[in-house]
Amino acid sequence: MTRLVYILNGPNLNLLGKRQPEIYGHATLADVEAACRAIAAAHGIELRFHQSNREYELIDWVHEAREGAAGIIINPAAFTHTSVALLDALHAFDGPVLEVHVSNVHQREPFRHHSYVSQRAEGVIAGFGVQGYDLAMLRMTTLLEG
Repeated sequence: MTRLVYILNGPNLNLLGKRQPEIYGHATLADVEAACRAIAAAHGIELRFHQSNREYELIDWVHEAREGAAGIIINPAAFTHTSVALLDALHAFDGPVLEVHVSNVHQREPFRHHSYVSQRAEGVIAGFGVQGYDLAMLRMTTLLEG
């Protein structure tokens, strides 16, 4: 079985560390990627790390992952609450899916309390800041090791 994991990041995460640091902190998406790559290397996992503000690109990457990835870690950002299309794409993926949110979405506006992606995800990590990605990587290594 392949040890390839896709980490997909939705809209505005390119501004991580710059946009609303009181909510999202000061770490950048590059910092997140570096931390995830270090965990992946320690566990013999290959990563594809992507970010897009375009829903269709996230969907295309999920479709691409179907061809050889063992798992997906996704922070769909605002698409969490709106994208049935992303949910449908994730339903077509056979491996484990973990959903990550930097903030605790349940302490925020009521519209953020609903996630379409959670209907497909094996687990959801929210409110741990960017450390949530590290936790997701560690959980994914456990899932891939069986």
